[in-house]
Amino acid sequence: MSRILGLDPGERRIGVALSDPTGTIASPHSVIDRRRSDPLVVVRALCEDNGVERIIIGLPTGLSGHEGPSAQAARAFGALIAEGVAIPVEFQDERFTTVTAESALLEGGVRRDKRRDVRDKVAAAVILQAYLDRKDYQRDAADTIDGDRFDIGQTAGRNWIGGYHYRSCRNLFSLAFHSDDALPAPE
Repeated sequence: MSRILGLDPGERRIGVALSDPTGTIASPHSVIDRRRSDPLVVVRALCEDNGVERIIIGLPTGLSGHEGPSAQAARAFGALIAEGVAIPVEFQDERFTTVTAESALLEGGVRRDKRRDVRDKVAAAVILQAYLDRKDYQRDAADTIDGDRFDIGQTAGRNWIGGYHYRSCRNLFSLAFHSDDALPAPE
């Protein structure tokens, strides 16, 4: 199975995350600085180097689900990436992902200056992990137990918080900090 690339586009920086080959775990990868690099060139290289089959882009919507200027910018970015890379692009609701990433970093005792450096890639991993968990849940929901279909409340071992799998968000912190700058490549 190929990997999935997650992007959290911002005005200055784009957080990048990669899934493992099984599509189970998202890992923070890097941050693209729009002022120093052409995002399309970097994303194309990441896709080629990692065998990416799909790209997930965070879509910033309001609490009501309304898409404002930031969401329109994310959709325009997604169209640019889809055209330039020729890989399917999907959007994932990114409400509260930066807050989730910041909370995980604070809980881990990460200094403010270091948090600023990694927040975007951790947020991208939260977005990608939400997508992976949603796809996993959709597969699980099709399973049966004693002939009965089970729903989110009956799914064993799942702890959903704000649409994100709690266990997954906590694991992102440990994946993000194996060393100062170098992260292990997802296997």
